[in-house]
Amino acid sequence: MRYRIAGIDVHKKMLAVVVADVAGTGEYSFERRKFGATPEQLKQLAAWLMEQEVQEAVMESTAQYWRPVWETLERYWQPACRSREEAGPEAGNLHLAQAQSNRGQRGRKNDFRDAERLVKRLMAHELVLSFVPDPGATSVKEMATLSWTRLTMRLRLWSVVANAHASQTATYARAGARTQPSGVAAGTGAYQVVQHGFGSVGGEWTADAGSSGRRGDRPGGAGSSG
Repeated sequence: MRYRIAGIDVHKKMLAVVVADVAGTGEYSFERRKFGATPEQLKQLAAWLMEQEVQEAVMESTAQYWRPVWETLERYWQPACRSREEAGPEAGNLHLAQAQSNRGQRGRKNDFRDAERLVKRLMAHELVLSFVPDPGATSVKEMATLSWTRLTMRLRLWSVVANAHASQTATYARAGARTQPSGVAAGTGAYQVVQHGFGSVGGEWTADAGSSGRRGDRPGGAGSSG
C-alpha cells in the first residue's frame, strides 16, 4: 500500500509542490507542480493533494507566507483526508519545518529541490518542526492575550491617576504649611486656607456695611450724600 507525502516550498507569490510515495524502497519518485498564492489557487492546491491521495504534508516556515497555505490545507484538505476509509492515524498531518533545518548546500537555489529535501528529511527525522496550535486553541489564546492587555492598560492608567493625585495632595499640603496663618486649625489645606480668608473678609465687609447704616462704597451710593 502506498503512502504519499507532499513537500511544499513556500514563497510570497508562488508554491513549489512535490509529492512522493515513501512506502517503497530506493529513491523517491517525485511529481512536481507549481501553484500561485491567491486564495483560489490555494484551494486548487488542496484539491490536487486530494487527487494525489496525499497522507501528510510538510512545508517550511518562510517568514509569514506559510500561514495562508497552512490555514487553507487545514480547512479544505485535512478534514477530507481524515474522512477517507483507508485513512491511517497520521492521515491529514501538517508539518511546519524550521528553515535552518532544511538548508541545502550553497549554490543556486532550486525550488523543487528544496521541496524534495523537505520530504526526504521528514522521513529521516532530520527536520526541526515547529508546533502550530489548532484553530480553537489559537482563538482562546488570542482572547486571553487581549483580555490581559486590557487589564494591564487599566492597571497602568489607575497607577498614573493615583500617582498624580498623591503628588497633587502633597503639593497642596506643602503650600498650606507655608501660607497657613495663625489661628487656622492645623492640617488645613491651601484651598481651605484661601476659602477661610475669603470668608472672614466677606464677613468683615458685611459687618462694616451693616454698622454704618447702609453706607455704600460705590460712587452714587445710598450713603454718599448728606
